[in-house]
Amino acid sequence: MTFRIDAHLARQLSERARSRRVSQTEVLEAALASMLTPDQEERVEAVLTKRLDRISRQLERLEWHVELSNEAFAIFVRFWLTSNAPLPDEAMRAAQTTGKKRYQAFVESLARRMEAGPKLREEMEG
Repeated sequence: MTFRIDAHLARQLSERARSRRVSQTEVLEAALASMLTPDQEERVEAVLTKRLDRISRQLERLEWHVELSNEAFAIFVRFWLTSNAPLPDEAMRAAQTTGKKRYQAFVESLARRMEAGPKLREEMEG
């Protein structure tokens, strides 16, 4: 058989054969066998399919958790806005000072929970 191949591929073939200390024919035969062996192709497809399935399940869980967070936040904001009347101007400064302190305590509590748990996900699943 005689084949014509691109000059770039011919150089790569020559370099690969030289680096492996085999003939170019052996490199071509190995490449063809690898491409034409259905078992290899099926194994690669099975591995990729398994990985894609795992990624799909992870994305579904992530989507559920994002939706849960969005809904919880929306309920909280709606409840807060309907339960708290706007403050008069004279009380606003004191409320802002208190709010900053409470927010800092919230951030510290959140950091502790993220480091040590338990996480909301664990509480909901467990």
